[in-house]
Amino acid sequence: MDPQFLSVGEAAARVGLTTHTLRWYEQVGLVDPVGRDTAGRRRYTDHDLARLAFLHRMRATGMSVRDMTRYIRLLRAGPETVPERRAMLVEHRDRVLAQIEELRGHLDAIDRKISNYSELMT
Repeated sequence: MDPQFLSVGEAAARVGLTTHTLRWYEQVGLVDPVGRDTAGRRRYTDHDLARLAFLHRMRATGMSVRDMTRYIRLLRAGPETVPERRAMLVEHRDRVLAQIEELRGHLDAIDRKISNYSELMT
């Protein structure tokens, strides 16, 4: 069975990034050079999409491009970097959990204000 290949536009739509971002991620080395068809157009594989989706999640949750680059550099260095990669993700998860907790506090304040307005309207 032939693997499915996606164009840059299709890949961008699939992972929720812009085509510019996909090309930039490749340019700065966050993704390996993407295969090309005979006309020189990028052809993304499932492996490429999985990497892009992960990077998108990390960036969307506040990981810096610098840390993303460090993570990818460690990934490429091989299995001996698993402990360091895991530690990076644990630290990032802890930051995300703190952000979620802060957002819950903000949401609670908004809900209280809505409740106050609802009471004023009755």
